Amino acid sequence: TKEIRERTPLIVDNRKKLHTLFSDGTELAEEFDGITDEVLVRKWKLPKVGTQSESKDWEFEIGEPPKSFNPNSDLLVESSLNPIFIKQDSKDAFVWRIRQLPHPKEVYQLSIKDDGTAIVVRTSNKKYYKMFDVPEMARLRLRLDAKNLSWDYAHNTLIIRYLKPTEIIQQEEAERQERSKLFKNAMTLA
Repeated sequence: TKEIRERTPLIVDNRKKLHTLFSDGTELAEEFDGITDEVLVRKWKLPKVGTQSESKDWEFEIGEPPKSFNPNSDLLVESSLNPIFIKQDSKDAFVWRIRQLPHPKEVYQLSIKDDGTAIVVRTSNKKYYKMFDVPEMARLRLRLDAKNLSWDYAHNTLIIRYLKPTEIIQQEEAERQERSKLFKNAMTLA
């Protein structure tokens, strides 16, 4: 685990925001619901490497980045019909939603990669394929287990759930208690 250099809690518009700076320059920005304490956004920014002149963009682990298009500088825009992959979080499970998938429910197949490090989504008609890891599991060096994986499909959205193992739930509870102490001392902004 990385050593924390600085943590800054902030409460804005009924959202708890926590910015963490690690000793290696990595930044973590998280947003939590002010009532349920559910993670709404978790994003990482890695430090500059070597002679890089510009910092890297935020990498979203939970939530989705804001959409932006500048007609003065952007030549292409992503199609609004492309599937949209969003990770969410609940108390007992990791949840992913893949929107804008028009294929019938029968064609979807979900599995765990043989080495237990990623979830694989594919269709039998070979129209869609995605493999993604679970960073929280990787950080604790835990393997994925197919018995904890479930999914459903409705309204052109594939909803994938992976039940959190006890180790993750215990770690999140410890983090929740630490966060609670930090926010008790935070100044509320209007």
